[in-house]
Amino acid sequence: MTVYPAAFTVNRIKAIIIRRFPALASRDFVIFVIGQLVSVIGTWMQATALPYLAYRISGRPLDLGLIGFSNTLPTLLFALPAGVLVERWDKRRTVILFQSIMSLQAFGLAFLAYSGRIEIWHIVALSFFFGSAVSIEVTARQSMLIELAGRESLPSAIALQTTAFNVGRVLGPLVAAWLITATGNEGSVFLVNGISFIFVIAGLFAARTRYKVEQEQVEGRDIRREFKEGLAYIRRNAVVSSVILMAALVGFFGIPLIQQIPAMARDVLKTALDTETMIAARTSNLYAAQGVGALVAALLAASLHSSNKDKLLKIGQAAFVLPLIALGFAKNLNFALFLLMFIGWGTVIQLVTMNTMIQVDVPNGLRGRVFSVYFWALQGVAPFGSLVIGWMAQTWNVPVTVTIGGAICLLGILLIRLIFGTVRKSSG
Repeated sequence: MTVYPAAFTVNRIKAIIIRRFPALASRDFVIFVIGQLVSVIGTWMQATALPYLAYRISGRPLDLGLIGFSNTLPTLLFALPAGVLVERWDKRRTVILFQSIMSLQAFGLAFLAYSGRIEIWHIVALSFFFGSAVSIEVTARQSMLIELAGRESLPSAIALQTTAFNVGRVLGPLVAAWLITATGNEGSVFLVNGISFIFVIAGLFAARTRYKVEQEQVEGRDIRREFKEGLAYIRRNAVVSSVILMAALVGFFGIPLIQQIPAMARDVLKTALDTETMIAARTSNLYAAQGVGALVAALLAASLHSSNKDKLLKIGQAAFVLPLIALGFAKNLNFALFLLMFIGWGTVIQLVTMNTMIQVDVPNGLRGRVFSVYFWALQGVAPFGSLVIGWMAQTWNVPVTVTIGGAICLLGILLIRLIFGTVRKSSG
């Protein structure tokens, strides 16, 4: 029997992993994604605790929609100009700056929660502050991936970053529920989130953008003209146009429905023996179930190199919309958990596929502008979607709202595909 040296075995395993996940060949991307993983765990802890705290204070579904509105309104206001500006700035330094700003918001929430002064208007105002930073940081971070991993490894980098995001999506709600139960104060969650930003910031200080392509310096560059160039490219490209329209549909009617999870946990799935500890655990479990499905999808996307992106997008859309419609009829916790796993899986499959289709197809000089339009379509319409969904849930009830929202998503996707025809295969 042949015995291989340990070093040979380790190198062989490393080669297999890198062949499957090419972005891991970049030391700089690995440093970044490890720090990002720690940070997103903290982010999802806060994303679970904040609406739970708000609904505990007021008990109004409309307030959940108002918080979602304030968190995503900055995307409507700032994402499009950010797409032009980010192409002029150093993307790594931009991400460091805005990650630092986001940490200040978490520390502010922690202070208010620990002091017992926190009110709904505090949460709304700080959500707007956080969303303002995110609206610029996301565009810079997504555009930075190609500089860390290289063009050939970009699909792998996008999928691996999404995997890290969804590991946080699973662990964050569970850790948040444990911290709230252990300390009796949501402030502990916000404090840990503030500290978690240090890891991604430190990672970016250590990383280098080795694949960075310097932009040509053009005299008299005009922001309005550059933005129009991006819109003209989108109009000429049927793939990008249809993807952006479908992203806007999901951003308005689909994703805001998930903001009603605290109301579902407290009111729809309630039991006669409920305590605050049980409600907190139920809320975190619903978020975590969605995260489990999302994590499985992210791992699949990271290892899948299929060129038929349209087929994958259709599967993701079906896995998102159909369980969403069924969720409106869920009265049992286990059934709701089962459906949310599929919703999480479908969400990630369709978003990763759309993201990849845009980033791989778009030229370097237009990537920031085109991605900012895509991000604006996905998140910029969400403020109004949050208000509409919150009003519907307040006026009628959460189950009816979820079913109607899911049905609108289904009909809208079918209509867009009918108008544009089958979305052509992405060249990536």
